[in-house]
Amino acid sequence: MPISTEAAAVHDAATPIDLHADTPKLMSRGYDLALRHATAWPLSSYGGHIDLPRMREGNLAAQFFGMWTFPLPERGCARDIHRQLDALERTAAAVPDQLALATSADEVRGALAQKKRVGLRGIEGAHALEGDLENLEAFARRGVRYLGLLHFSSSGVGFPAKGWGRDDAKGLTSFGCEVVDASARLGVIVDLAHVNRKGFFDAVARKPGPLIVSHTGVLGAHAHWRNIDDEQIRAVADSGGVVGIIFAPRFLGGHLEAVVDHLLHVVKVAGDGAVALGSDWDGFVKPCDGLADAAQLPNLTEALLRRNMTPEAIHKLLGGNVLRVLEMAPPRVAVDPPRSSAQA
Repeated sequence: MPISTEAAAVHDAATPIDLHADTPKLMSRGYDLALRHATAWPLSSYGGHIDLPRMREGNLAAQFFGMWTFPLPERGCARDIHRQLDALERTAAAVPDQLALATSADEVRGALAQKKRVGLRGIEGAHALEGDLENLEAFARRGVRYLGLLHFSSSGVGFPAKGWGRDDAKGLTSFGCEVVDASARLGVIVDLAHVNRKGFFDAVARKPGPLIVSHTGVLGAHAHWRNIDDEQIRAVADSGGVVGIIFAPRFLGGHLEAVVDHLLHVVKVAGDGAVALGSDWDGFVKPCDGLADAAQLPNLTEALLRRNMTPEAIHKLLGGNVLRVLEMAPPRVAVDPPRSSAQA
């Protein structure tokens, strides 16, 4: 849908950064990020929401790509993460004039100055560590900037908000606490998406630096098991971190205006420095109407202006807050050069 001249100007002046898309799993199976893909039912329920042409069209400056793995069996998950990292590196090597991989705010800005889109790396579910902190260091050395502690199953780290092995009475395990501490030591941001409430606050108490919830809704806007409450929002904000709002209507209670409702609730509770985008594109959920893929991101800026959010606050929400978090939590290990085709 066409947007107003004002919205176009505000959006074009922003640095939009999305905290979570599951695209690398598709890429490791042949999805070409460099080509434009049509999103059509039923594929739009599952994936194909992001590619470089639509990132440019929607002025999505940078995308955090979340690597996820099936948790059972756990053995082999680390290898699968490396395959997904390999796929992302191959794409960046194939189209170096279009895509740069980054680990810091300065690298993001440098790539954007060269008119490139930016890829950042995260992991969804610490079962991918296979119980070994050496895997966490290996991922950090490959440029991984955040680690989601849980996904949809319990593991040696803790328990999910919902899913296999759910136990609301238990928090992080002793190994889970070690993972949080090691993440802080390595400069890997801790992501509390999918963590049960007790585990959430166990991680908060360890003070690992700025925390994120990469993709979630909020209970103050819509009651759903997937969504976090105001106390959790404030805890993330107090750490200097951000809450990324998901684009999935099943968790939001509606479509584009519901996304705005959830974003504005975070602002109401914790200020405009505590909120970010967390689409969950390519995450096997159907995105809301109006934000069906990366090309439609300007529609969100239009909707935020209609709700009287200032351009300055919109710029913080779209990406400025994520850049600040990256500045607060710089990588603490040297990033290895991309692996060769033979290594991959």
